[in-house]
Amino acid sequence: MTGALKSALTLAVLAVLVLLAAVWGWAAFTEPFPQDEPVAICEDTDVTAGSEVRRDQVVVSVFNGSGRSGLASSTSAQLTERGFVAGDVGDSPQPAASTQIWAADPTNPAVALVRKQFKGARIVGGDALGPGVVVVLGEKFTALRKKQVESVVAAQDATYCRATGSE
Repeated sequence: MTGALKSALTLAVLAVLVLLAAVWGWAAFTEPFPQDEPVAICEDTDVTAGSEVRRDQVVVSVFNGSGRSGLASSTSAQLTERGFVAGDVGDSPQPAASTQIWAADPTNPAVALVRKQFKGARIVGGDALGPGVVVVLGEKFTALRKKQVESVVAAQDATYCRATGSE
């Protein structure tokens, strides 16, 4: 093989490699960025009778059923300071006279733990307005209980929405 033929063959191979690299590079450059998948704030978890449920495992969504502005967000912040995980915050679709905890299962340990943070809260059935335990603050709500309850023991087997990342 002559020197000119070797040079021509080498240039042809290099040109093909550069062309392939350019095609691959353009495809990589024009590809959309990967989308972050949203992580759920909580996941349904089974708890057996006798198991402890702590505040850092419970997500609480707070909604304002009173006419006072900012009540839900300030109460959610107080619950977060106590160790609960903040869920959704907003206005209730309907006004409430007293504090309500919306739950399908009133014996649920997460519901019991949240209820112990409020004076005179009653458990009512209702659609979930947000993740975790849903609290609707009424006109009569003034403040959380001074005594902070850190955990409860499940009286029976139950399922609750456990905060993602809690142990």
